[in-house]
Amino acid sequence: KMLKINRQTLKSHWPVRQKQSHKGTYGHLLLIAGNAQYGGAGILAASAAVYAGGGLVTLATAKNNFTAVRATLAEIMLIDFTDFDQLSQSLANATGVVIGPGLGTDSTSLAVLNFTLAHIAEGVPLIIDGSAIDLVAQHDLRVSHHPTICTPHQMEWQRLSGIKIADQSVERNQAVVDQLNATAVLKHYHTEIYAPAAPVAQIMAGNPGMATGGSGDSLTGILLALIAQANSVNEGVRLGTFLHSYTADLIYEHEAVVLPHRLIRRLPAVLKQLSQP
Repeated sequence: KMLKINRQTLKSHWPVRQKQSHKGTYGHLLLIAGNAQYGGAGILAASAAVYAGGGLVTLATAKNNFTAVRATLAEIMLIDFTDFDQLSQSLANATGVVIGPGLGTDSTSLAVLNFTLAHIAEGVPLIIDGSAIDLVAQHDLRVSHHPTICTPHQMEWQRLSGIKIADQSVERNQAVVDQLNATAVLKHYHTEIYAPAAPVAQIMAGNPGMATGGSGDSLTGILLALIAQANSVNEGVRLGTFLHSYTADLIYEHEAVVLPHRLIRRLPAVLKQLSQP
């Protein structure tokens, strides 16, 4: 049966920052996102990771996005995702990795994805999103890394799982997730979280104002930051997905469209509110 995830069920699970801590305590997070055309996706994902409490955040992106990123977000480190020496070093240091938002599906993007899958350290949570999901599906890539979390919308899940949107059911979705041995965050109204051999969790938050470009990019950054601060990957995924939808609901009470950059700005205040006893 489905676990309903709401504010009450997560009440005592929110991370509280400890007095004796430093930036390294909250993760060395690497986001590989934003090709020359879709630089905004990298900015949104990295911003979300910072505002959701990630300790040290590095964005690996196309070189021509550097000026825009620096003007938007002073808190992160930047590398060129085609510089495999730097990428290799960042992957070696990372305690959590996102790949895919705005990455594109050309040969460069595929090379970056293959390099990442080959060089990510064992046991480091890997979130596969957006273009990277399409690349995995198109090229039938075997992702044996564990733990892996993918964050598809219904069409991306159709490509990845082979289950047509009309046929996507809890039982079928779970069977594919068990086979993939990966967690899947299936994004739609009341998003569902599937994990191997675990009950399906349904997020009791979210609204149609979130149906706008960049919404998924901000979710990946939030997930990365919360996994870094939670007691387990499963808990981090639930907290992050709920935080994204809940913050969106607070905005939707007053605004018709939930703009991702505005949602991101509100995260520190909402996190503070949720973590109050």
